[in-house]
Amino acid sequence: AIKESYKIFHRMKSYSIYRVAETIRILIFIAMVIMIFNFYPVTAIMLVFIALLDDIPVMTIAYDKTEKINSPQKWDMYQVLGMATFLGILGVISSLILFYVGKIMLNLDTGVLQSLIFLKLVVAGHLTMFVTRNTGHFWSTLPSGIFFWSVISTDIFATLLVIFGIFLTPIGWQLALLLWIYSIAAFLIEDQLKIYFARILE
Repeated sequence: AIKESYKIFHRMKSYSIYRVAETIRILIFIAMVIMIFNFYPVTAIMLVFIALLDDIPVMTIAYDKTEKINSPQKWDMYQVLGMATFLGILGVISSLILFYVGKIMLNLDTGVLQSLIFLKLVVAGHLTMFVTRNTGHFWSTLPSGIFFWSVISTDIFATLLVIFGIFLTPIGWQLALLLWIYSIAAFLIEDQLKIYFARILE
């Protein structure tokens, strides 16, 4: 019972870091783009989709595997908020880079750019769950099947929405594939930087 309570606490901690980081990623990025570029990066329906697609993998965190924990746990809000803020800022930077490339360099149509950013917020946001679920590299503790596939399935669903233009402007397979490559690359960098920053916090 004690060991199980440690696991529950660890899941709560990883969820808290993810939720704060995700809030920073979305709100600050959207606010900056609106104020600086006078451009709305996502539409209202996209925000609804993001919220709904986030709920599915979030609920399966309760069934996720955790690191081996054999010592009493306690809240350290300095580390929780510090790591969440750090990951959130990394997400804002990667989103701003994508926006700059799509808007300035590729000169994408408004609807296509919004769909591209929507997919990035979903895919990169869900990949962040793999970053926050342990203190080491994301592969150091393998996720449970239900958690892993809930993340992958919702990301695939979001990808199909923007590829075929269901309620959103279609972007095609090529842009969707490039977005996945970009998000995975950002995820790997984020996972590595997390370890360095955790040492600084400690």
